[in-house]
Amino acid sequence: MLEFRDLMRLREAVKAHRAAGRRIGLVPTMGNLHAGHLALVKQARVDCDIVVATIYVNPLQFGENEDFADYPRTLDDDLAALDHEHTDIVFMPSDKTMYPRGLRAQTKVEVPDLVAILCGRSRPGHFTGVTTVVARLLNMVGPDAAFFGKKDYQQLMIIRRMIEDLAMPVHVVGVEIVRDADGLALSSRNRYLNRHERRAAPGLHRTLRWVADQLAAGRRDWADLETEACARLANLGFTPDYVSIRRSADLEIPGPGDRDLVVLGAARLGKARLIDNSESGA
Repeated sequence: MLEFRDLMRLREAVKAHRAAGRRIGLVPTMGNLHAGHLALVKQARVDCDIVVATIYVNPLQFGENEDFADYPRTLDDDLAALDHEHTDIVFMPSDKTMYPRGLRAQTKVEVPDLVAILCGRSRPGHFTGVTTVVARLLNMVGPDAAFFGKKDYQQLMIIRRMIEDLAMPVHVVGVEIVRDADGLALSSRNRYLNRHERRAAPGLHRTLRWVADQLAAGRRDWADLETEACARLANLGFTPDYVSIRRSADLEIPGPGDRDLVVLGAARLGKARLIDNSESGA
């Protein structure tokens, strides 16, 4: 496994593989890797000849009073895990490499409309930070395919829209959510949960799954279902941010005839802000 911090050396290595006709897959991460991240690497290994993973904790996607300083950084463990999954190249850029003019002067990439709903309402500027760093990483690596988890469903949709709007020659692959045995979606922020909170945390998935089952049974009172779901979360000890029923294709509010739906939710439990979703072909 090759490890690079220098952009030119990374590009030279990728260029050699591309010249040999190899298909390049990119897995962008912020490190602190768990089985969910490694599922992306495994899928990239199946779909591509060369797997490039990146590790960079992106300050641009953290808002004021968020956990940038405390975000877990576990580089040695991350490199060992990536090597175990036969990752070919790991790129670990510095802030200077990613944002040579500094954060304030950085040209930013923003996807209108989609960034202002759901998690975007609670975390203004977050998704602009995500699209900006992903656009830069795509331009740095130049992959044929990029792999993202479906747990961050809104993020996945925003990245798809960005790539389509900017005519980037990259295929985006959404990889299914990896869960613990009790249903909790794996997340780096799960480590913020204490023992009591960890026992309660799967309630978010169960609640979203309940809404999806109600939709499958024929309910179409979207607002009532969302309100009931938030009440269920509150009863379980969560502080709900939102539960929202959306069209899975574009995250628009569904109409009476829409059947391909996704139920998205975000809620706080102690120090952790948890997100999850459940698709429903109602």
